[in-house]
Amino acid sequence: MSIIIPANSAVGGGFDVDNSLRLNSASSDYLSRSSTAGNKKTWTFSFWLKRSKLDVLQFIAFSDVANYFRMRITSGNVFEIFDSNGNTTWNWYPLLRDTAAWYHLVLRADSTDGTNGNRLRLYINGTLALANTVGSISQNYDFSFNQGGTFQIAKGNSTDYLDGYLAETILIDGQALAPTDFGEFDEDSGIWKPIDVSGLTFGTNGFYLNMASSTELGTDVSGNSNTFAEANLTAIDQTTDTCTNNFATMNPLSNYWTGVATFSEGNLKVATTNSGKAWNMSTIGLPAGKWYMEGKYVATGGNTPSDNWNRFGIVDREPTSNSDLGASANSYALTQYDGSKYVSGTNSTYAATWAVGDIIAMAIDLDNNKIYWSKNGAWATGSGAWGSATFNSGTGAVTVVDPTSTLNGEYFVAMGDAGVNTAKTWEFNFGNPTFTGTDKTDDNNRGSFEYTPPSGFLSICSSNLSEVLS
Repeated sequence: MSIIIPANSAVGGGFDVDNSLRLNSASSDYLSRSSTAGNKKTWTFSFWLKRSKLDVLQFIAFSDVANYFRMRITSGNVFEIFDSNGNTTWNWYPLLRDTAAWYHLVLRADSTDGTNGNRLRLYINGTLALANTVGSISQNYDFSFNQGGTFQIAKGNSTDYLDGYLAETILIDGQALAPTDFGEFDEDSGIWKPIDVSGLTFGTNGFYLNMASSTELGTDVSGNSNTFAEANLTAIDQTTDTCTNNFATMNPLSNYWTGVATFSEGNLKVATTNSGKAWNMSTIGLPAGKWYMEGKYVATGGNTPSDNWNRFGIVDREPTSNSDLGASANSYALTQYDGSKYVSGTNSTYAATWAVGDIIAMAIDLDNNKIYWSKNGAWATGSGAWGSATFNSGTGAVTVVDPTSTLNGEYFVAMGDAGVNTAKTWEFNFGNPTFTGTDKTDDNNRGSFEYTPPSGFLSICSSNLSEVLS
């Protein structure tokens, strides 16, 4: 398989995808439309996907009239389709197990082809996928896909909703197209990237969902007006985390709280019932540059103030058992209980406490090896209080070890606690908010924040990282 769009990479030049659709399975998010039958022998379905949950059954698409056709990712992280017309299953390798990366999948069907192996093909990031189980397809077979009736995206015939991000979701009715009709390899990086598809012929039932309208996320821009109705989606579910600009999220694969932490809203919302001493980290590491992000403390489990040892900061390594955020070397955290900073095992006065509803922001300056915190736009003084809304470089600065001297050569955003059953819920914004967001952008006009980032500090996304490191 070709290189996937990883969290810390960007491709320069060419076509930019501006928006994606963030789908939250816990909210039962999906798109749906009714249609008449199209070409059931020849069609192409193309989409870009960034997964949020692994090891659970999740539907990509579902078509249902007399027979049904389901397209899904299994609990074993295998892409699979099933056609009830003949009770036939097809699935392919490789496994789709990266929650920090974007994948491009093209399912190409042409049962008129004289060669059985050419009648149904899957391409992942421009490369033909390895068939694991491929049912026999008779020539001129009518797939139950594109059959008319109910067509759903991100939902099946039950409650197995998709949890993740979708972009550039396209149906071509009546043509079996190649992956090169939708993407190409970047000459410099070798990364598979999208191209402009607006000039394609989509066919009668074809559609092109680019998620450009925040009020009508299922709008078809192919010219066919095959628009989908939205279920449980709002404007905040339109995101700028895309296959050409990948934003950081929190990382469920870096989760010591197995069984007591849940991730939702595209891995930007983390809830714990209790934790022990551990932390969760972001998907993108920061080796240099100046960065800004926000975390909103959404809920507590009813703990008394003396038990609120929630911590928010940066760290250079994965968590281990009985490790406080801030206790290990190259670990820096702000503590909720009293607003103290915890730096490589040493606790001292820094700011003041915070409460449910407060937004705690971080300005991470790895050009000068400093970190700063703010609450609701007021930056910490460094002497036990929240101070001015005006950011002043040096005021409230906490010195950090140069990232080149750390374990992995980079820092990750992290949240954790000191192991006193501090149930908590956080929502994180690396420039791609799940909470209000007021469209305050960074100096590169990227991201959407509640508070204006300090001058020179950028949202944490692959495009900004690529520019900083170039």
